Formats: sequence, structure tokens, C-alpha cells
Amino acid sequence: MKYIDEKCAVCGGQMIEKKVEKLLRGGKNMASVNVTAEVCLHCGERFYSPQIIERFEEIELELEREKTQNFQMVGHAFQIAF
Repeated sequence: MKYIDEKCAVCGGQMIEKKVEKLLRGGKNMASVNVTAEVCLHCGERFYSPQIIERFEEIELELEREKTQNFQMVGHAFQIAF
């Protein structure tokens, strides 16, 4: 965890750099990605670099097109209606 000199653009809180988990969806598929983000200690808002956002978009497109042969399957997801 590394403190950042910049303040949160949402609330003005203290920012840190840390590893976070981001869930991405494309079509019926979902992937979990661990990346570095700037996170506000006050409101929890996350800020990602433009390169990471671009990669998110690529992964979401691969998920939508079901081009997941290079992804590691780690389980199954289920939806339950009440």
C-alpha cells in the first residue's frame, strides 16, 4: 500500500495505491481481474490508469465473444431468483 499525493476527485479524501479485484462482464461470462488502482481511503472510489481501462474493455469483448481459451476457469457462477 502506497500513499499518493493527489486527493480524491469525488470527495477530496486521501488516496492510496493498492491491489484490487475487479469483476468484468461480457455477454453471459464474467472474469475476475487483480490490478493496481488508486483508491480513496474515505469514500472507496477507485481510479484506474487509461491502459488498465483499455485492457478491461478488451477482456469484456473477449468474454462477450466467448474467446476465453487463454483464461483460467476457476469455478461456476449461478443465478438464483426469489
